[in-house]
Amino acid sequence: MPTAETSRPAPIGTRGYAHPDVLVDTDWVADHLTDPSVRVMESDEDLLLYDTGHVPGAVKIDWVTELNHPVTRDYLGPREMQALLRSRGINRDTTIVLYGDKNNWWATYAFWVFRLFGLERLRLMDGGRARWIDEGRPLSTEVPAYPPGNVAVTARDDAAIRAFRDEVLAHVAGKGQLVDVRSPEEYSGTRLHMPDYPNEGALRGGHIPGAKSVPWGRAVNPDTHCFRTADELRAIYLAEQGLNPDRETIAYCRIGERSSHTWFALTYLLGFSKVRNYDGSWTEWGNGVRLPVER
Repeated sequence: MPTAETSRPAPIGTRGYAHPDVLVDTDWVADHLTDPSVRVMESDEDLLLYDTGHVPGAVKIDWVTELNHPVTRDYLGPREMQALLRSRGINRDTTIVLYGDKNNWWATYAFWVFRLFGLERLRLMDGGRARWIDEGRPLSTEVPAYPPGNVAVTARDDAAIRAFRDEVLAHVAGKGQLVDVRSPEEYSGTRLHMPDYPNEGALRGGHIPGAKSVPWGRAVNPDTHCFRTADELRAIYLAEQGLNPDRETIAYCRIGERSSHTWFALTYLLGFSKVRNYDGSWTEWGNGVRLPVER
């Protein structure tokens, strides 16, 4: 159970989200650890964290070697994705609950990739790994093994929630709505990666013309590691930045992982009508010949 010192977030159902059912709290996960219809998955930036201790029964998803194509700068095909999920014991009726480090930064990335393949029974554990640990809940080093699943995935649908370079160029030309979720230093062009990371990844710094600067972490309450309420999110994205939920929005970062977090917040928590993630992001745009850059 949560410790007395742990700040308690408001219940998910009271925060005013457009789709509150996509989030589950740590109590829900704890109550479903032995539910055969639920599979908990951990997706971390730090790939070694899982081995040091994870939610009991959770399986690991390696975003580097398992979600990405080994050669092409792209994601797995449907056959490979289906094999990956079946190897984790995912069935047609399995509810997948994702969580991870860095305020669920990489968990939302896995969520977004899974949605590309038509998976619907997806949930995110609000607060992620940090919330689970702060509440003093148990961790396990046992790597579970489940019988192969029977889930079937669709052909990857890149049109609905994914944006490519030429589509972003057209979006810019049409004065479309863009959100740069990187750090202020990256947005201004003084850095090519966020602070405390190697300064690498692009030949030029700056941002895509017309993009609003809203660092991804602002969507999270630092005291609880959980998402801010819908009113707080609207104050950031609508009142402060003037974003219109009825207009198409493209989010980007450096390689598409931080922007998947913002894609999740805008799509599921605020109910924006169409949000796409530009996963080529700044590693593509900042290296592209003659692509427009603002500073």
